[in-house]
Amino acid sequence: LAFIVTVIICRYHFQTIRKQSIATLNKNSQKKDQNAATTNDKNSLIIAFYHPNCSAGGGGERVLWKAIYVLGDLYRAGMTNINVVVYTKDAPSKSYKDDLFQHVKSRFSITVPPSLPLSFVHLHDSVDTSETLKRQSMIAQSAETVKLAWKAMNKLTPHVYIDTTGCAFTFIVAKLLAGCTVAAYVHYPTISTDMLSMVFERRPSYNNDSKITASRITTCIKLIYYTIFAIAYGIVGSMSSLVMVNSTWTHGHIQFLWRLASNLCIVYPPCDTKSLEDLPLENRKDIILSIGQFRPEKDHALQLRSFALLLKKYPDDTKKTWNVKLALVGSCRGPDDEQRVEELRNLSASLDISDSVEFVLNRPYPELREYLGRASVGVHTMWNEHFGIGVVEMMAAGLITIAHNSGGPKADILAPFKGNITGYLASTEEEYADAMYEALVESKRTGDDSNMKMRQLARESSSRFSDEVFVDSFKHAIVSSKILCR
Repeated sequence: LAFIVTVIICRYHFQTIRKQSIATLNKNSQKKDQNAATTNDKNSLIIAFYHPNCSAGGGGERVLWKAIYVLGDLYRAGMTNINVVVYTKDAPSKSYKDDLFQHVKSRFSITVPPSLPLSFVHLHDSVDTSETLKRQSMIAQSAETVKLAWKAMNKLTPHVYIDTTGCAFTFIVAKLLAGCTVAAYVHYPTISTDMLSMVFERRPSYNNDSKITASRITTCIKLIYYTIFAIAYGIVGSMSSLVMVNSTWTHGHIQFLWRLASNLCIVYPPCDTKSLEDLPLENRKDIILSIGQFRPEKDHALQLRSFALLLKKYPDDTKKTWNVKLALVGSCRGPDDEQRVEELRNLSASLDISDSVEFVLNRPYPELREYLGRASVGVHTMWNEHFGIGVVEMMAAGLITIAHNSGGPKADILAPFKGNITGYLASTEEEYADAMYEALVESKRTGDDSNMKMRQLARESSSRFSDEVFVDSFKHAIVSSKILCR
């Protein structure tokens, strides 16, 4: 009874805030556009994106801004009663919106429709736990997201709440307490059956410490903890009225965990393949390129060890004849990532490959595009990567791509296309080293043109994950689910 009373009180509280939010947003819209028709408060729809790190430069942010772009299309098509809001942990400033839009255009080549009513709810005065969260348990991390969602809802309560960060426990606040219609774009499940299997098999990983795997008792305790969390994750995830996932791999896990969720569909993330298709396929440099944020799960160390093995195993071809280089291009989100880059530099020094390795950090998109136009081979080493936008970009740019034999790259991106392979899959240092040699050196030595055919086929295959495909798929999911109807 106390629970029911609490929910009723919260619903009334947030409904009051929602009415105030509508009035405030409509007033702001009318101030910006004096010629705009007055919006009927009763019909005005607030669509809010939960994406606290909206100014970051990763694949998740690309999905966010392309999704907002789609809403801009719908708005221009006649949905004049919507207001879009983004919950952000960035501090406000007079030029915040303009600076952010410029960043989005520079980083992703996405122009936010200027006519779209778009506002930001700044949560900067909350406790910033971005660095400590990485060291906390999944339950502690989830609790922090619930607290942040509570604060967000108390500042502005929307009608439609869209989570694009994978923070499913925020649905407790948005759906249960605030009465919002909830939608989600899931990049990867917070927990998966693969994670449970890894703990059960006692395999060490970045998220399964060797101290735990060494003990049967601690392994058993962690397995019970993961199982309980997976059940809770399935319950909150099932509150969603629309679930979009980014790959076949993610679809399988979410379908298993969020069994009661409505409208589950695959919407491949937007990849800017079109702007890369004009890069020449010929006259490439002897560069092996890695692109992606310097996060622990990306396993850049495997790239360095594999590259060192390549140089050691084939010294005549890789060093004396072609002088092969490895370029690691990516962004750092903060001190932890910067420390990780320093550790990678030290690893390359210990492997005696520093002269052949280049670290390129936090550079704008045009510079990344230059590397994509010069490199011959792309490498990606994350185990169970949920999708792999970087893999698609490398394929579209004409690189022979080597990705981990798991997750999205295996199930979707590097799957056979028109009956032919479009790249290489590998798991171990030896497999990566051999694939690098095959992709970069072997065709030169033998004069075989099979790699050129693979480049052409990979580029054609990458169009399945283009911006245009995302726009159509996202728009169809939003419209057909009727979550914007009141």
